[in-house]
Amino acid sequence: MKLKDIAEKLDCELRGDPEIEILGVAGIQEAESTDLTFVSNPKYARKVKDSSAGAIILSPEAPPSEIPTLISPNPYLTFARAVELFYAPPIPIPGIHPTASVAETAVLGEDYSIGANVVVGEHVSIGDGAVLYPNVTIYPHAKIGDDFIAHSNSVVREHTSIGNRVILQNGAVIASDGFGFAPREDRSYYKIVQSGVVILEDDVEVGANSCIDRATVGETRIGRGTKIDNLVQIGHGSKVGEDSVLAAQTGLAGSSDIGSRVMLAGQVGVAGHLRIGDDVIATAQTGIARSVKDGSKISGTPEMESGLWKKNYILMHNLQGLVREVKQLRKDLEALKEK
Repeated sequence: MKLKDIAEKLDCELRGDPEIEILGVAGIQEAESTDLTFVSNPKYARKVKDSSAGAIILSPEAPPSEIPTLISPNPYLTFARAVELFYAPPIPIPGIHPTASVAETAVLGEDYSIGANVVVGEHVSIGDGAVLYPNVTIYPHAKIGDDFIAHSNSVVREHTSIGNRVILQNGAVIASDGFGFAPREDRSYYKIVQSGVVILEDDVEVGANSCIDRATVGETRIGRGTKIDNLVQIGHGSKVGEDSVLAAQTGLAGSSDIGSRVMLAGQVGVAGHLRIGDDVIATAQTGIARSVKDGSKISGTPEMESGLWKKNYILMHNLQGLVREVKQLRKDLEALKEK
């Protein structure tokens, strides 16, 4: 594809040779002469001069480059759109595979693709444009909107409600039983029926092998546009607001209340029954043991303001030296006293 055609499709200003042929996309260090790459973070700008890329996407504020350039106010987003120009996903086969089991009471919309060994239970409702890859299981009474994509081995349990344009990656489990057990006098446990539901609003994506537990009573809800990475655990009765991002191995204990536009980095842990306000950012491996106000940026375990955590981290690495200095000062003080 010629660079001028890419610029037109991506609505970018083109600087340089419009006739250059681009065959794919790649990171700035891996890109070759037929690849399109990008730089959005200023700290990587120095790598532009060493790149072998055929063309690059830069912001208007970036220094000029000798490489043919597409100018975009959001290079990362533009690169994401560029990937779509070169990637050819598998085309789902229309209809129902002969090995699939679709209950007679299930209601399917139009233009669906139901793969091999899929099971769709009684009284399930699925909107238009659904794609269910092999070995997907939909339990009875689930209600699912339009343009639903469920990759192989994902599971939607009973009475779940899913909005439009929701994507489940491989092995995602929606509405598995919450971790609810009542202790007996003999210290054994009585399983509490998890009678609640899970609700996924429009444009939610759930990563591979992530689990969203059904509530004991009431609901577990994931807000519109929220993106959940792989290996994430959402405890029963939790709520996640709109346009939040939960990275891999994050875990929410039961009844967590997460606001909108929250970013929880990898391996963040949230204790139960806490409120995490809107626009909070928690860096990797943060352990959150108390509620967090709107707009906070936190780090460490237990959590604290990220700037304070950085200072404490530096102090911790200097602790042995400080201890030695204190010991020496004590010796010097004792020596002065003896004189």
